[in-house]
Amino acid sequence: MATHASKDAEKKIAWWQLSLLGVAATIGTGFFLGSGIAIQMAGPSVIFAYLLAAVGTYFVYESLAKMTIADPQTGSFRTYARKAYGHWAGFSSGWVYWASEILIMGSQLTALAIFTRFWAPGIPLWVFAAVYAALGILVILMGSSGFDRVENVLAVMKVAAIFMFIILAVVAILGLLGVNPGPVTVPKSYSTIFPNGIKGLLPALIFGFYGFGGIEIIGLLAMRLKKMDDAPKAGKVMLLLLGVIYAVSIGLALIMVPMADFVTDESPFVTALRRYQIPYVTHIFNGVFIIAGFSTMVASMFAVVRISVVLAQDGDAPAFLGKRIHDKTALPAISFMALWLIVSVIFSVLMPGKVYEYFTTAAGIMLLYNWIFILASWGRILELTGGEQAKRVLGFILVALVVTGTLFSPISRPGFFISIAFVGLVAVVTLMMRKHWNKPKDPDVPSVFTKIKR
Repeated sequence: MATHASKDAEKKIAWWQLSLLGVAATIGTGFFLGSGIAIQMAGPSVIFAYLLAAVGTYFVYESLAKMTIADPQTGSFRTYARKAYGHWAGFSSGWVYWASEILIMGSQLTALAIFTRFWAPGIPLWVFAAVYAALGILVILMGSSGFDRVENVLAVMKVAAIFMFIILAVVAILGLLGVNPGPVTVPKSYSTIFPNGIKGLLPALIFGFYGFGGIEIIGLLAMRLKKMDDAPKAGKVMLLLLGVIYAVSIGLALIMVPMADFVTDESPFVTALRRYQIPYVTHIFNGVFIIAGFSTMVASMFAVVRISVVLAQDGDAPAFLGKRIHDKTALPAISFMALWLIVSVIFSVLMPGKVYEYFTTAAGIMLLYNWIFILASWGRILELTGGEQAKRVLGFILVALVVTGTLFSPISRPGFFISIAFVGLVAVVTLMMRKHWNKPKDPDVPSVFTKIKR
């Protein structure tokens, strides 16, 4: 299958720029807000959830990066799935990923509205969600160069904010702020580290892995690297940075505040800093969380548009989605994505209390379904060493553990069934499409899935 040439003149990027874009696509409300839900489930053992997620994410990223080096493809993981297992795999992988990113957009949009309502509690969630949806579409309409500029700036701001929290937390714990909120305790026994046992840690894993969701976007962007061999290095730097700052910042928050003080609708970092009465700091960090969520939402919007175009170009989506206006702007795909943003806004009206948890867990699980495709394709397309085979098997085990873990909590369980419903729908459509693929094609009678002529 031939590599698609992009009609949008996209600038080549260095490995560190790819790492930066990866940070921008990854650090979002899944960490800043989702970590609070995970803390309530697992207590201090939540740190293990994020460390395991960093390891599992790297196994998946390495497999994707090595396939990209061996055979650069615009369609990235869904093209490799198609090469490894046939048309059905590429079709279902692409659409499962599309659905997961749609849900991620919805979760980020809802979290943005929750954070903004911190300043205006009387305004409904859907109003803020609608405003952020419109702003995100404007960034996407700026094209790849505009996307790069916005995401790079926001990535630096997000990392700087986390380091600022770490510094403030250390200063506060040492008593240098002149505030004595009570004794600081470090959990040391099994009962304090695992207050809800292993059954508390298992459902928290999905929030740890969701905090690293974004590597697929990096796979789609890796085609723009100046040196394709730098793809693994970009991932190592990105994931090492994220793993360290995630574990350290969550650990400090847990030392600063008793576990009972954390709530699901407020970032644990705001909860921790408020206890030390630092003027304006909660407002500053709330603004940072909005920036982080907006950045991740825009990255997901970019991914939805890109995968829609690739699916259309391969004949796996309606052909009109692959069209570009003036050979540059994929306006039909952007419009289709905007339609689903409207659906997300409607859900924030109907289920303002639970929509974030449902969207987050369902989106995280569906990302993991796609990670299974990536790991499976790696072993099918390339000859692996013994070490690579071990990483692949461990990756499968971790993914299975995370998906199974969602059944142990009433918070994450609905997301599991939502993801099953989406995957079931994709499976039904895939079975229907197999008849279309096997049917003799009449070139004079194009269908809605006819590949676009370029």
